Amino acid sequence: MTVKNSFLTALVGNCKELSQLKQVHAYILRCRIKDTPYAITPLLSVAATSNDASFFSYARSIFAHLTHRNTFMHNTMIRGYLQNRSPAPAVSCYLAMLQNGIAVNNYTFPPLIKACVALASSSSNVIGRLVHGHVVKFGLRDDPYVVSAFIEFYSTSRQVEKARLLFDETASKDVVLWTAMIDAYGKMGNVENARELFEEMPERNAVSWSAMMAAYSRVSDFKQVLALFTEMQNEGTKPNESILVTVLTACAHLGALMQGLWVHSYAKRFNLDFNPILATALVDMYSKCGCVELALPVFEGIVSKDAGAWNAMISGAALNGDATKSLEFFHQMADYGTQPNETTFVAVLTACTHAKMVQQGLQLFEAMSSTYGVAPRVEHYACVVDLLSRAGMVEEAEKFMEEKMGGLMATDPNVWGALLNACRIYKNIDVGNRVGEKLLDMCVADCGTHVLTYNIYREAGWDAEANRVRSMISEAGMKKKPGCSIIEVDNEVEEFLAGDHSHPQAQQICKLLDSIHKMVDLEHY
Repeated sequence: MTVKNSFLTALVGNCKELSQLKQVHAYILRCRIKDTPYAITPLLSVAATSNDASFFSYARSIFAHLTHRNTFMHNTMIRGYLQNRSPAPAVSCYLAMLQNGIAVNNYTFPPLIKACVALASSSSNVIGRLVHGHVVKFGLRDDPYVVSAFIEFYSTSRQVEKARLLFDETASKDVVLWTAMIDAYGKMGNVENARELFEEMPERNAVSWSAMMAAYSRVSDFKQVLALFTEMQNEGTKPNESILVTVLTACAHLGALMQGLWVHSYAKRFNLDFNPILATALVDMYSKCGCVELALPVFEGIVSKDAGAWNAMISGAALNGDATKSLEFFHQMADYGTQPNETTFVAVLTACTHAKMVQQGLQLFEAMSSTYGVAPRVEHYACVVDLLSRAGMVEEAEKFMEEKMGGLMATDPNVWGALLNACRIYKNIDVGNRVGEKLLDMCVADCGTHVLTYNIYREAGWDAEANRVRSMISEAGMKKKPGCSIIEVDNEVEEFLAGDHSHPQAQQICKLLDSIHKMVDLEHY
């Protein structure tokens, strides 16, 4: 009996349950289809690369019982192991190919190299270099997909120079290779080299633009993200979903509501707003722009809400001062059947902090591990310190830091700052002095915390101590980060730093502000 592989692939692709997959397998065996080992290939391919764990388990069983295995079957299993987060078996499968004399090809190595990246151990670097040697031996050193995978491997192991050497030595560079190198620089935070390559590209596609925008987003240069997006549109490149998510993230950080509304309109026009990742980014953008009423219908329209979607809505409500609503969403999340994660608890603890709901916050912190099985991390402990501090319970916050966080030595400036700021607000000079002295003894180089200590001493009338801290700040050459304001006018985002006069219209702006101040002063007479 002859059955085309395309028919079998379509048949297996329509299987939604493992029982259906087994029925197709039984059909192949019962009909004794000619060349059965090769007829089984479509079944193995679909099962191995499915996101269903039961399908992959069945694929492993099929592969284990095959008496005749070819290159495609091994490549399929290597890809399946990688996709199912099992990089070590992927490497073992490759070794079995070599031991059994199975020929390798250019499809063998990209998933194998990615498996070396995923191993994330000291041995993975050695294995990756050995694989690189095999690639050279088998004459595949110029394959763009293989080279792209090695660029990712070397950049992930912080060897970007080797990645660049590979890129430069490859004679035929396609858009995939250029994009891989740009992405490698971007992941290292080296946006200058990434942009230089980007400008040199002979050809760009949406993935190239996405990689460059993601590079700027990683270093929080969100204005450049929006500038690139405008440039991309002018060149006529259609944005993909990844680009829209990056742009929405930039809009959220800059408060660029009009740009965000345009992205939402675009997504609706091309039916992309059903993508849960994009919808979650929209919820986050609207919330951070102060438009929870626009975020809510987008959130409600997400058919399958994962933890990221719930977290965006919980954070959005908290960010806009509605702690009660934030906690309501948290409880709805549990009723919905979605498991809260670390980010969820940062969001609800922050909501409790700003609303000074101390008891609710402490109960949630205790329930993290006992009820929800989420182990508290440093950021959750920091939230509790902030919760207690803002409620004026500075002694309790100090005690919590000492007993639960290992004291000041084990915490970061944000935690000290929360405690010191509370000491200043509630005029608790005793705790403020103890914390300030410890920070001075530790020779901490964070300007903001020392400025808070100085203000506590000055406002308490402790001039000698205040002057001592001020001298220390001056001698150490510490400088406080300037305040920043961002506004959006006619779809253009402008950023202003305190004391910065580099803006081309700085003089006109200062004159206008001076005129407004004079008008305000006149109204007082």
